[in-house]
Amino acid sequence: MAARAECHQKQVEGENGRREKDSPRTHKCGECGKKFRFLSHLKRHVRTHTGEKPHRCKECSKQFSRLSALKRQIRTHAGEKPYRCEVCIRQFGGLADLKRQMRTHTGEKLYKCEECSLSFSALSDLKRHVRTHTGEKPYRCEECRRQFSDSRNLKRHMRTHTGEKPYKCEVCNMQFSRLDNIKKHARSHIGEKPYRCEECS
Repeated sequence: MAARAECHQKQVEGENGRREKDSPRTHKCGECGKKFRFLSHLKRHVRTHTGEKPHRCKECSKQFSRLSALKRQIRTHAGEKPYRCEVCIRQFGGLADLKRQMRTHTGEKLYKCEECSLSFSALSDLKRHVRTHTGEKPYRCEECRRQFSDSRNLKRHMRTHTGEKPYKCEVCNMQFSRLDNIKKHARSHIGEKPYRCEECS
């Protein structure tokens, strides 16, 4: 049975003035069959299949599939962080980031999986989780066509093609393509051995 993500967040008004909850899902994705209430939501979703990123940052040329992501990127260049957490005083460039941070303090988990009842504090975490039920892999490598359920896994995979090694050891300058590998390597410098055999200690 296909899993559906349920958001217990307050519903907002849709494009035609009706509440989103009341609008029928009439716009269907030709690639995966997922349905949407609004055409604009379908168009945004289709980019997860095509990889299209129509919004480009003039500062660094990085491209984004969503305009909101571009705006957040522009604020990082300007050093703008207009959203501030009143609990820990951390500041953020995006309102969504602030809301997610606030939920780490309250423990609130608004997003519930209807398949297994697990709850999440961020919608992105729920969407990622739901794919473990549906098997959906919307992120595709343009080099080898391999598909992934998580954009972070695709990004990490791309480094096998580009040879990029963004993680550098501050002690010996050795570089790594994965964060977990540099953490493992760092232990060789400090002699840390966090894993112990229960049989022989």
